[in-house]
Formats: sequence, C-alpha cells, structure tokens
Amino acid sequence: MPGAAAPGSLPGKAGKKPVNWVTAWAETRTLIYEHRRRLMGGFALLMLNRAAGFVLPGSSKILFDEVVAKHHAEWLLPLAAIVAVAVLIEAASSFALSQLLGVAAQKAINDMRQAVHAHVLRLPVRWFDTTPSGQAVTRIMNDAEGVRNLVGTGLVQLVGGTLTALVALSVLCWLNWRLTLGLVVALAGFGTVMSVAFSRLRPLFRDRNRLQSELTGRLTESLGGIRVIKAYAVEAREGAAFAAGTARLFDNIRTSMRGVSATTAAGSVTIGVVGVILLIVGGHDLLANHMTTGDFILYLLLAGMVTVPVVQIASIGTQLTEAFAGLDRIRDVRRLATEDDGDAERAACPTVHGEVVFDAVQFSYQAGAPVLRDISFTAAPGTTVALVGASGSGKSTLISLILAFNRPDHGRILIDGRDLAGLKLRDYRRQLGVVLQDNVLFDGTVADNIAFARPDASRAEIERMATLANAHEFVSGFEKGYDTIVGERGVRLSGGQRQRLAIARALLADPRILILDEATSALDSDSEAAIQEALGRLRTGRTTFVIAHRLSTIRDAEQILVLEGGAIIERGTHAELLAADGRYRALHDRQFRIERERYVNPGEELRHPAKA
Repeated sequence: MPGAAAPGSLPGKAGKKPVNWVTAWAETRTLIYEHRRRLMGGFALLMLNRAAGFVLPGSSKILFDEVVAKHHAEWLLPLAAIVAVAVLIEAASSFALSQLLGVAAQKAINDMRQAVHAHVLRLPVRWFDTTPSGQAVTRIMNDAEGVRNLVGTGLVQLVGGTLTALVALSVLCWLNWRLTLGLVVALAGFGTVMSVAFSRLRPLFRDRNRLQSELTGRLTESLGGIRVIKAYAVEAREGAAFAAGTARLFDNIRTSMRGVSATTAAGSVTIGVVGVILLIVGGHDLLANHMTTGDFILYLLLAGMVTVPVVQIASIGTQLTEAFAGLDRIRDVRRLATEDDGDAERAACPTVHGEVVFDAVQFSYQAGAPVLRDISFTAAPGTTVALVGASGSGKSTLISLILAFNRPDHGRILIDGRDLAGLKLRDYRRQLGVVLQDNVLFDGTVADNIAFARPDASRAEIERMATLANAHEFVSGFEKGYDTIVGERGVRLSGGQRQRLAIARALLADPRILILDEATSALDSDSEAAIQEALGRLRTGRTTFVIAHRLSTIRDAEQILVLEGGAIIERGTHAELLAADGRYRALHDRQFRIERERYVNPGEELRHPAKA
C-alpha cells in the first residue's frame, strides 16, 4: 500500500526512504563475517578490558566495609596491588584493542572501495552518461568511510557497553532491586528517545551523502571545464551555483546536528534523572540501614558503568546510523546489473576474422523513441565501412552497438557468424581498437599511454608504433622523450599530438575491429596529412568503421552507409553514391563547396552568401 513502511523497518520523515534495519543488519553481518578473525580478537580483548574495569569498583566495597569498618589494615597493600594490576591490564588491552580494530576498520574501508570500484567499472556506459563523475567518485571514496564504525570501535563499543551494562545491572539488582527498577525505567525512556532519533537521522545522513555527491560532481565539472568558464567570464555564476549547493548541504548538516545535540541533551537528562533516583531512594535506604556505605558506593560506581555506556549509545548509534546511510548508497550501486552479467554462460571469443553483420537491428534509449530502425548490412573482414549523415542520424549509436556499449532491442549483431550477445564481453573487447574524435589520454607518460592496452610492451615496440603513427618525431623532441608526462586528458599536448598517440595506442593493441571517429577537421593541413597517413596504416588488414566528418577522407571505403532518422537510406561506394545523385551527392557537393570557399577562395561565401 502506498506510504506503508516495509516490513522490519521504521518509518522516517514523510517522503524519506524508510530505515530498513533488516537490510542494515544483513550488510553488517556480511562485514562481520569478512573480518571475523580481527573482530573475534577484538571481542576477546574487550572482555578482558571490561573484566579488568570491574576490579576498581569492586575494591571500593572491600575498602569501606572490610579495611575501614573492620580495621583490616593488612588488606590495604594487596588490594592496592590488585587494583594497580587491573588498571595496567585495562590500559594495555585498550591500546591493543584500538590498534586491532583500527587496522580492521581501514581494511574494511579498503576492501569496500575496491569492491565498489570494480563493480562501477563493469556498469553499462549508459550509467556513466547519466551519473556525473564527481558523484561516482563520492560513491567509491566517501560512502565507504562509515564502514569504520561497523567494523571498528563503534560496533565493538556498542556490544561491549551492552555486555558491561548487563553484568553491572545483575549486580545492581542483587544490591538493591527497588533502586535498580527506577534506574531501568529511566534508561528505557532514554532508549525510546534514541530509537526515534535514529529513525529520523538516517534519512538525513543519506541525503547528506547525496548532497555531497552532487556538490563534488559540480566541483569536478567546473574544474575540468575551467578554460570554458574563464573564456566566457562566468566565474561568478559558477561560484553562485556552488554556493547554492553548499547552502543546501549546510541546511542538512544543521538539521542533523540539531538531532545529534538533542540526543546528547537527552543523555544528560537521563544521567540527571538517575542521579536524583540515587539520591532519594539510595539516601533513604542508607538511613534505614538497608545498605552499607560500601554497598552504596559500589552501587554508585556500577550505576555509572550502566548509565555511561547506555548514554554513549547516542554517539555510537549516530555513527552507526551514518554508516548505514553510506551502505544504503553503496548497496544502490552494487545491486545495479553490470554489462557482463551472464558472461559465465556466454561462449569464449577467440581471435576474430572481422566479419560484422547487422541483421534487422533496432535500438532506442527510451521506449517508443527508436534511434536506429531496421539496420542491416555486412562488413567483410578487412574492409572499411564509412558512416555518413547529419548530427542525430544514429552514427554514434550504431558504433556504440559495435562496441557493445548498448545492446539491440531487436535484431542481431553477428561477429564471424556468431551472435555478439552470446560472446564473452571481455574477450570480444580485447579485439577492438578505437581512435575517437576527442581522444582521452591519461595523466602519465607518453610511453604509458601508448602501451595502455598492452602494458607489457617493450620500449622498442612502443617506439615502432609511434613511428608508424607519425608521432616519434615530435615525441623525440620532448626533453624527456617517451617519459614526458602528458597531463590530465593529455592537456599538455596539441590536438594533433593527442590524435597520433591515440593511433599509436591502437596500433600497439593490434585490434581486429577498428573504430575511427575522425577528428581531422579542426587540425592544420600538416597535422591532418600526417594523421591521415597514420590512419591508412592503422586500417590495413582490419575491419574498420569510420564516422566520416570529411567525405573526402572516405573515398576508398568499400562501403558507405548514409544514415538519416536512424535508418540507412543509401549505401555503396563513393563513386556509386555520387552517380546515384541522391542524399550522399547533396552532402558531398555542399561540403565540397564550403571547403572550396573556405580554403581555395576565402571570403567567397561573404561575397556570394546565396551559394553558402
């Protein structure tokens, strides 16, 4: 029923996700199992620590009722020695416990980050298209931080405090059950307040993680696009947008701090109530000789050992609630289906010859809005297929299907006669190479970027591929040569240099199927000539798909597909399509006229605007 809380959950604020303690316990149990050895050692140290902690309160009764009241002076030094040993044991076990649990907590965080990162890398490309990189980084790095409170001191202190309280409570019942009943009632009231508070705080912590994720995403985007921001002088607008995000985060933190402060205040009130009960009931029993002085002092100390851990639950519970909120977000990511789900049942993909067949393929990003319609063609091994069409015609989507970034809604893609949907994804992609319009280089050396797909390649192989890609000459001109750092996304290199390194990277990978998204239109003529020559070498012997930006660069393609509205409206060679005098011819003539006016007779389009 709408609005009903899930079984085993407590309702949060209206519109907030319910606090599902069943799921939270399942996550916690998994973490406990993974780190059970350290936790078992931690609990053993905890038991020793808490047992040693009972020695000092217990010695008070002996001190007042035996040593002082009955004048057993000879017991004083042995009693002091026992207390001293207990204190040393308590201190040593506390140190060992913090070290053991600290390492366990950091190991848990490390393992969680690795697991989330590995899962994120296997998610479909569509998830990355809709999730800002900053938010993905937050999911991997920040959300795992709360795990320290489950595997670390938080959970152990919660269990240890509970055990200590139970043992102390048993002794308190033996000393004075009436006084203990009042104590239990006060603590039960505090527990009720904490239960309600935690059910309200968890959605706040979850929202805080979301807000931090969005803010990190915006910040990452702004810093990555700093040149555009400066070029358009919109620093103030970006600053205002960031300030609005931080204001929302501040509002959340302020609200959650109010809740945490309320729980702390409730703890102080509880201690005060317990003190009043001890004064009234305990004082009355002392006057009536129902308790000795030693009994009363022991009771005071044990009551503190019960009350303080319970009150500490406010702080520990807040930490655990925040940890559960982080686990909520991690669980949301980890339950997303990865693109290689089912690979275990798929067939291995040995070296392919390169035949690619589209058989009545249809695809849509949103139901009812097809992007590709009934696409059918065959690319023979070692041939080049060029894709031509206006923006939005479906060229990039078709390429994404070849790369298996997306899967067809209907129809099949066959690789050497085998359905791509039935091949192991990793095996297939190892035989692909890409040179994109905006090539991504990583913040490492030139050699590292060329050897990205084959990190075991020798320096001689790297240099040979760089030579074939017409990159060796400019790389050799760098002060550190192939050990030159290229910067994030290759920012220290020119567009032509990045392009040639990407070609060298593809050459070294030696793919059987090659994807080219030409990016020569924005380059100078010398760079374009060098890159076209390198691309020619790269295409040799490989099945190549080219998204053509300049029709003059695909004259030698064995097959040209003209796309419009997601459908193939023309196909053939360059000469055949020109002779057909259709859409391709119109595109060719228009582009030829623009290039002639721009490069051969500059300014002609201004003198004769009707021609343009």
